[in-house]
Amino acid sequence: MVIKLSVENAVQAKAEIEKLETQGFTHDDIYIFAHDPKRTKDITKALDTESVGMKEQGFLDSMKNMTSSRGDELRAKLEAAGLTKQEAEEYEEVLDTGKLVIVANKDH
Repeated sequence: MVIKLSVENAVQAKAEIEKLETQGFTHDDIYIFAHDPKRTKDITKALDTESVGMKEQGFLDSMKNMTSSRGDELRAKLEAAGLTKQEAEEYEEVLDTGKLVIVANKDH
């Protein structure tokens, strides 16, 4: 099961993560995305959630993202976290507005 949410800030993200935990998701099942990579890293670290890396994407896709635009990279990471291509495009647009996107996926 994949749950997708968008929130305005880290305070709202923390509240949503706590709700997800009551539904049986662990921190390893939850991914947070922000358009700014530094913001993503800071929030992921502060809230002890998972980051999409080689494990989820595979080596070649991870290397490809190093030369891709931020939008392409975000869409690829959203897909690696469990979203469909269309969902990844829609949520990448949400990220463009400055919001955070939370993806909870027990299948990873």
